[in-house]
Amino acid sequence: MKKLLGLCFLMLILISSTKLTPSKLQTKANSLEGTWELMNRFNWDDGNVTDTIYNTNGYRQIKIYSKGKVMWTRHSPDDPNEWFGYGSYSNTENSLKEQLEYASKTMMAIQDTVQVFKFKLELHEDSYSQISLDKNGNPYFSENYRRID
Repeated sequence: MKKLLGLCFLMLILISSTKLTPSKLQTKANSLEGTWELMNRFNWDDGNVTDTIYNTNGYRQIKIYSKGKVMWTRHSPDDPNEWFGYGSYSNTENSLKEQLEYASKTMMAIQDTVQVFKFKLELHEDSYSQISLDKNGNPYFSENYRRID
């Protein structure tokens, strides 16, 4: 009995002296993880927004980021073509890279799956912009999303 009590006491000491570290959950506020809807697009010139293109006539574009994968779909009632794609993504604080693995026939006709799309990333708690840069690093087009999940 003394041995059993001694063993229980020893286990209690070992367990209590172990440093418990809670796992870090990726917060949505600092992450692309989740579902996003395209709100508008900007045309840029000389570092300034020159035009805003709003979604009209039921146009919707959704992106879902999860565990290094991205899926996007676009619905445009005025366009009979299907638009969707699936692939992988990675991002840093200031950049986003996406590479499609497969996509709709229409998208595959204009895009090669070895191409990596690179964007400047401006990520906020409930919105983000993916900004296309020219060869000199100047913005010329951006898509602006809001979090819906």
